[in-house]
Amino acid sequence: MTDRYFEFTHSPFGKSISNLLGLPQPPKLERAESPWAVAPLDGQSVLLAAAPGSTAVAALLKSLSAMGASIRIAPDHGGLAVIKSAAQKAKIALASEPAADSGESASPCIVFDATGCEQPEDLRALYDLFHAHIARLSARGRVLVIGRIADAQTDVGARTCAAALRGFVKSLAKEVGKKGSTVNHIELESGAEAQLDAALRFLLTPHAAYVTGQTLTVSVGTGKTPTLPGSLHGKVAVVTGAARGIGASIAETLVREGAQVVGIDHPSQEGALGETLSRLGGHGMALDVTAADAGERIATEVAEKFGGIDIIVHNAGVTRDKMIRNMPPHFWDLVLDINLGSILRINERLLKSGLNEGARVVCISSIGGIAGNPGQTNYAATKAGIIGYVAGLAPTLAEQGGAINAIAPGYIETQMTAQMPVAPREVGRRLSSLSQGGLPQDIAEAVVFFASPAAAGINGSTLRVCGQNFVGA
Repeated sequence: MTDRYFEFTHSPFGKSISNLLGLPQPPKLERAESPWAVAPLDGQSVLLAAAPGSTAVAALLKSLSAMGASIRIAPDHGGLAVIKSAAQKAKIALASEPAADSGESASPCIVFDATGCEQPEDLRALYDLFHAHIARLSARGRVLVIGRIADAQTDVGARTCAAALRGFVKSLAKEVGKKGSTVNHIELESGAEAQLDAALRFLLTPHAAYVTGQTLTVSVGTGKTPTLPGSLHGKVAVVTGAARGIGASIAETLVREGAQVVGIDHPSQEGALGETLSRLGGHGMALDVTAADAGERIATEVAEKFGGIDIIVHNAGVTRDKMIRNMPPHFWDLVLDINLGSILRINERLLKSGLNEGARVVCISSIGGIAGNPGQTNYAATKAGIIGYVAGLAPTLAEQGGAINAIAPGYIETQMTAQMPVAPREVGRRLSSLSQGGLPQDIAEAVVFFASPAAAGINGSTLRVCGQNFVGA
């Protein structure tokens, strides 16, 4: 579906009219056009800052340098000593961020290590850095704040500060979103610094163009973690609901990163499924995911043809909207069975056999499951259920060296949203920090990131990919 307002405001005439009338101008986003790169920040600078006593600086320096970035510092910032010490040990050169009146370009990325914040007064380091530098953040810039996992802190002050970062990040994201810039937050488990690399490669690059104002928890992973580029080569990925829309985009992005895709969709979609998978060089299965033997058929066929499943993406889903007082029972039963029941049954079978060691599972939830919508009690129940499901099943997957996570899309430009009335459609597009709907690619990028073994430190999480939609938590 074409966003005609977006196109209008980016035309010469439309831009002048919107400026004259004070109308919002949704920013152009920079999305990925190629696979994960070894050095995605090559030729770019990153302003790195920290609160005194922060402990993730060494890992950040290592990853940012490996990504090709040149590291800049704010000379007068209070946390400079910890950065200089870590850089000296790693033999990484530091340069000063240019002054505002120097005529030089500011860094397009700002990374702040706030793991040292243990008392409210420590949060002043955030103010000092961003008060001085956020105004110069370029359009489509990236900001990342790293803190500790709030709920894991036993010290009251440390827990308070870790929780405070969530509100800071959400608010800052709303301040810079009009420029197409994003602000995100990593809650880092103590000892998980080695797991930061994949999250940085996702959140600081165009692969996460529509992710902003979000918190991602990174914990200690199991085994040796590969780097993100090339980590899906040779992996076998199953995607349900793969015929068109978001599912087709997920399949395409998995293939882009080197995976072999098995796409599944309802027999009524066999033609579209065949067309999509043929284009991608994948394998199609016309299958009703609610069938009693769906899990058995998936496990058997994939094992026979490809040797087992490394990744399964549960994307299949439907809506049958009615106010609950008017909702017929088959609307409730159908949505619950396809969106939730089928996932549990298929996974239950695959956990017995069919999943390769270290397999990763990704489920598609929705911000509708977080915020709720009138007329969607059935749909919201399933999408909220998925969030609870991935959190509940995460320890089981971890025991097998794998993980399960969920993506909660916001307003995405699909055939389904194209059928919405004009007014709700426009509200859905503009009601976010980035003032526009997302694309199926935005969901696919996040799914494929979670599908990688490089994201080993992320398990049981739900990530909103919604442009920081103002609806919900």
